[in-house]
Amino acid sequence: MTPQIGLVLVILAGTILLFVSDRIRLDLSALLSLLALGLTGILTPAEALAGFADPVVIMIAALFVVGDGLLQTGVAARLGRLPAKIAGESEVGLMVVVMLMVALLSSVLSSTGTVAVMLPVVAGLARSRNIPPSRLLIPMAVASLLGGMLTLVGTPPNLVVSNLLAERGREPFGFFDFTPVGGVMVALGILFMVLVGRRLLPDRTPPGGKEGGAGLSGSELARRYQLASLLVRIPPGSPLEGLSPRELALPERFGAMITAIGAGGERHGQEEARGRLPRVPPLRLGSRARDAGLRNVDPDRPLKVGEELYIQLPPEATQAFLKDTGLELLPDEDGAVTSGEVGLAEVLLTPRSRLLGRTLKEVDFRDRYRVTVLAVRRLDALLEGDLRGTPIRFGDTLLVRGSWEALRLLKREHRDFVVLGESTEMEEALSPRDRAPLSLAIVAGMMVFLTWNPVPAPLTVLTAAVLMVLSRCVTVEDAYRSINWESVVLIAGVLPMATALEKTGALAGGVGLISGVLVGASPLLLMATLFLLTSTLSQAISNTATTVLVAPLAWGLAAAAGVAPEPILMTVAVAASTAFATPMASPVNTLVLGPGGYRFGDFFRIGALLQLVVLGGTLLLVPLLFPF
Repeated sequence: MTPQIGLVLVILAGTILLFVSDRIRLDLSALLSLLALGLTGILTPAEALAGFADPVVIMIAALFVVGDGLLQTGVAARLGRLPAKIAGESEVGLMVVVMLMVALLSSVLSSTGTVAVMLPVVAGLARSRNIPPSRLLIPMAVASLLGGMLTLVGTPPNLVVSNLLAERGREPFGFFDFTPVGGVMVALGILFMVLVGRRLLPDRTPPGGKEGGAGLSGSELARRYQLASLLVRIPPGSPLEGLSPRELALPERFGAMITAIGAGGERHGQEEARGRLPRVPPLRLGSRARDAGLRNVDPDRPLKVGEELYIQLPPEATQAFLKDTGLELLPDEDGAVTSGEVGLAEVLLTPRSRLLGRTLKEVDFRDRYRVTVLAVRRLDALLEGDLRGTPIRFGDTLLVRGSWEALRLLKREHRDFVVLGESTEMEEALSPRDRAPLSLAIVAGMMVFLTWNPVPAPLTVLTAAVLMVLSRCVTVEDAYRSINWESVVLIAGVLPMATALEKTGALAGGVGLISGVLVGASPLLLMATLFLLTSTLSQAISNTATTVLVAPLAWGLAAAAGVAPEPILMTVAVAASTAFATPMASPVNTLVLGPGGYRFGDFFRIGALLQLVVLGGTLLLVPLLFPF
């Protein structure tokens, strides 16, 4: 072993350890790997930075924008409602229809985006049929991962292996080359869940009650968190006159929050630093709220005598609040939970969140995300006292209130938390439904061009992304926000590692070592070995990073065994999408963890068995479609 090979292997081992430990962000870990390769002279600056110009990176960034166009125009949400119309009342029928729908959506949308759209729909369907959400949400997550196998753009690993073929002078995989394999895997996944997985699914109510958090109205979300909604008025001579909401310190004193202020007269819109928010019709308000006209809360604006305040607080704190503040309680039949400019959302902390162990005050949650935390639920209990000073734990759910725009931006976050479900009024407030046909036409055109291939695939996808912006299906600002930059930088930062492994001879050495172990073995054993390696790694690190690292090794092993690389690389791509076995293996698993009331063992029991089923299907099918 040469010193350069040893150094590359040390950097590779350190990178994998950083990925698995998750001590720092995945994209930063990838950049550290890139810098190590460049600063040690293993790669030239051009080689170290080449990943940022790689076609795969460009395509993945553009696909985020294309997928967001379908989300923003309401196409994905409309498709998501179809299961309710065709599934009937049967739990098995509903499971099959949901899995088929989710798999189809995941073939053109990211799996995370698909599950985020379908989660409130499926939870609502379960509630309406008195089925625990835990019976449907793991099948939905499984279908989203399997659906990514259906097309070239369904998941980044497909793009990675296709691009590797093109770089090595082979014909890349076409748009629908994955469809026969993916279709069979989706069918196997559905059959497994119906015949076996259904018996392993828990019959469990999620923490916090049967209704879950997704797809509820603002008033229902408030009731779920046991928030009382009071309408009070500042009387003449009140000591509160001239004080700002921040100076009142209501969250710290009573766990209370001012959610809206009625000033009378015309309704005041909220101004944000970026400009005026979209004007939408007022939604569900109490009678006095409709008459008074509401404005959102400026924490530093002094309060005036006669202003009417909407307060949300725990019921047990109501008497102490009224007694200590001296505010005048007014009657209102249903309260101001949402308005034309503001709404509610329920947010779940993820295992990798940077907020874990820190307080809302420490992370400056309100100013950073422009939303107010109204309540925090931990398992079955609502936290009491000073929420801003309470450290946040994994699995906590936060009820937040803010402008529709702020809530929409909140949905872009996937590392620190995920939005389980926004109040049902949000979709009506923000979706530009009149552009749905345009977004569908753009996606259809992209699929035709990717199939026919008159221009290179990266240019086709980039054109579709630009058309989404030009047609105003997505604003320029939303286009940039829709891109998961962590994924983009992660891929760009990891790609140079493959170059370094090949340049120094480490890849050839690894191929020779494994080939020596598998000498005389059949190509099927080679496929099985690579499947198990890739599938295992994908439970701990990103499936994209796994594919970037394993695909060059698979290519070398195929060459050493004298077999065609296509079946071997297809196996790697399929295995990378089998992140079923842990709740942390994929963002979609994390998304359904809380609403389904799941535990670690629920994922492992189903996921490990399903991985073996997919392995068997791969070994039988792939060699038939892609001969050795």
